[in-house]
Amino acid sequence: MNTVACYTLGCKVNQYETEAMEEIFEKEGYKIVNENEIADIYVINTCTVTNLSDRKSRQFISKAKKNNKDALIAVVGCYSQVAPEEVSKIEGVDVIIGTTDRNKIVELCEKAKVNKEKINVVKNIRTQKEFETINIKDIKSKTRAYIKIQDGCNQFCSYCIIPYARGPIRSRDLDDIIKETKKLAEAGFKEIVLTGIHVASYGKDKKDISLIEVLEEVGKIDKIQRIRLSSIEPTLIDHDFMERIVKIGKVCDHFHLSLQSGSPTVLKRMNRKYTPEEYKNIVDIIRQYMPNAGITTDIIVGFPGETEEEFNETYEFVKEIGFSRIHVFKYSPRRGTPAAKHENQVDGNIKSIRSERLISLGEEQMKKFNSNFIDATLSVLFEEKSKKDENFMEGYTSNYIRVKAKKDLSLIGSIVNVNIKEGKDDYLVGEIINKG
Repeated sequence: MNTVACYTLGCKVNQYETEAMEEIFEKEGYKIVNENEIADIYVINTCTVTNLSDRKSRQFISKAKKNNKDALIAVVGCYSQVAPEEVSKIEGVDVIIGTTDRNKIVELCEKAKVNKEKINVVKNIRTQKEFETINIKDIKSKTRAYIKIQDGCNQFCSYCIIPYARGPIRSRDLDDIIKETKKLAEAGFKEIVLTGIHVASYGKDKKDISLIEVLEEVGKIDKIQRIRLSSIEPTLIDHDFMERIVKIGKVCDHFHLSLQSGSPTVLKRMNRKYTPEEYKNIVDIIRQYMPNAGITTDIIVGFPGETEEEFNETYEFVKEIGFSRIHVFKYSPRRGTPAAKHENQVDGNIKSIRSERLISLGEEQMKKFNSNFIDATLSVLFEEKSKKDENFMEGYTSNYIRVKAKKDLSLIGSIVNVNIKEGKDDYLVGEIINKG
């Protein structure tokens, strides 16, 4: 039996697509092995968000070739899409696929092997108009399942390469989403995560549907107890959206709203489509309907031209909002984006200082948010044994707080009521009351 190993870089969408490609190989009689094992075929599903992502992709290609010099190497995904000729010149690469045609992965690999030729099928992604369905029938996780419902992005933020790598927005047909969700429900999943490149834009290419209709229809599936949204554009949220979400009764009170900066001038240079004031109003709307909602976010420090005053605007804005968790990134120029051409790049040491300040603030806010739930009873979906303490297992609340409790492997995959006893650095500890 021929063997295949897959390396995945980047986002949850990439992870979803890798699992789907692995299923295609398995269907054709291939055996999936660990990425560090010797394999006949290596598939590298690449990321290209930063120049560092490109370098990591090249390192994985080199590592695969060292594992087995005779292996066939297929490079797939965002890096291939934006730089197919560059990827083609990397020694040992046999198949180059962009962000379409991944459902043909086996056919293309076998063709390259038989004909002993390099194959490059990267297309002009800007002409792609239809959502390319690539389903997963057997999710490897048994607690939380991701469903890709959307691809592409039309935002063109000045720092971001993704619209060039993923193309224009394309939405998956609702019937197809429901069909996959029902299969996941029957397989025992309690929580699903709706994911995509720009989930908030779902339906804008279809005109007669939007994300809220997807949530409402998925909410009708009995065995699904939780519906979680991946990162969404803040401007999606308004009173009507929140009223309808609350009526569904299954949508998690956790919203990952990308902020990127709390400075109005920096947001404008980033080509973000909101102001800090509008962002705060959106958070206030969420908290009006879901008072205990976890609000998480991403922030870029050291964006070109960011002054000390602009950074301080971000710092003070973060204090004002009170996030449950923040992810801080030091700006890294990505070739091919407008921001990379900006002359006023920020010194690396300044970026590090600003990053450390925001990370410290974020840790304070997370502890403060978590402390609100000590002595409360929370519903937790337990997902796995604790990696650091074999006597405990851990999972997440609906508002995305990590919780640990005494290990009972029979409860993995179950939503359980937990009485919270204490808070640690980035999680809570509690005692199980009963199954939810």
